[in-house]
Amino acid sequence: MISKEEVEKIAKLSRLELSEKEVEKMQKDLSEILNYFDVLKSAPKVKTTNHSLQTTNLRIDEAKDSKVADKLINASPDKKDGYIKVKAIF
Repeated sequence: MISKEEVEKIAKLSRLELSEKEVEKMQKDLSEILNYFDVLKSAPKVKTTNHSLQTTNLRIDEAKDSKVADKLINASPDKKDGYIKVKAIF
């Protein structure tokens, strides 16, 4: 079990003020967390695969002039220098 002094040191580093009751609760909680890490260490190893070597069928990233922006600007009632002019909000 983690010691009371260790909990108080962790609380100080975390800038937490803990009551005696909270220190005791943290002792128990932190000990359970650390014990769970031991359980995870004893878990069987799983073989991982490297997915970065697989090829994907993605389209080539290339710029296309779709003229959508020009259509929107031309359709707006008020425009200036290639931008849509709107009312100020501030």
